[in-house]
Amino acid sequence: MSGQIKRLKRELKFEGKIINFYQDTMEIDGDHTVVWDYIQHKGAAAVVPITDDGRILMVKQYRNALERNTLEIPAGCLNTEDEPGVVCAKRELEEETGYRSDDLEWLITLRTTVAFCNEKIEVFVAKNLIPSKQNLDDDEFIDLKAYTIEELKKKIFTGEIEDGKTISALLAYDTKLRQSE
Repeated sequence: MSGQIKRLKRELKFEGKIINFYQDTMEIDGDHTVVWDYIQHKGAAAVVPITDDGRILMVKQYRNALERNTLEIPAGCLNTEDEPGVVCAKRELEEETGYRSDDLEWLITLRTTVAFCNEKIEVFVAKNLIPSKQNLDDDEFIDLKAYTIEELKKKIFTGEIEDGKTISALLAYDTKLRQSE
C-alpha cells in the first residue's frame, strides 16, 4: 500500500446536469505521478415504500445508459449538496409514486462507485403511505407496481433487477425486517 498520496491538480473536464467530470493529477510516494478520473455527484436519496399490506412500490423506467427499462426503488438527486436526504426521499416518493409519507426511517447509506465517484445515496423506508398525486419530471416516464419482498428477491437473483441501489436497499430491508420479527 502506498505511504503517501497527494493531489497536485484537479482539472474540470466536463460540467453536466448531474455530474462533473475531473482529472486529478496525483503524486504517489513523492516519486511519480498518475492521472485519476474523478466524478463529482451532489448526492441522492432513495426510498423503499411499503404499502399497508407489506408490498413494496417499485418504479419501472427507461434508463438511457442501458437502453432499456429497469425496475427500481424510487430515487432522485438532491436539489443541493446540503439538502437532507430525508427531504429528497419524501419529494421523490411523492413525485414518482403519487404517495407521500411522514413515516420515513433511515435504512442504509450507499457509496455507489468509490473507485472514481463520490456519489452518496441515503435510503429510507416509508410506511403509512398517503395517496397523493404523481408529479413526474419532464423526462420521466414511470410505471408503478407493488411486489412482495419474496418476488423482488427472486427478480434480484434471476438478474431481472440489476440496479445496485435497489438491490442493496431491498436486501437491507429484508434483513432488517427479519431481525425485527
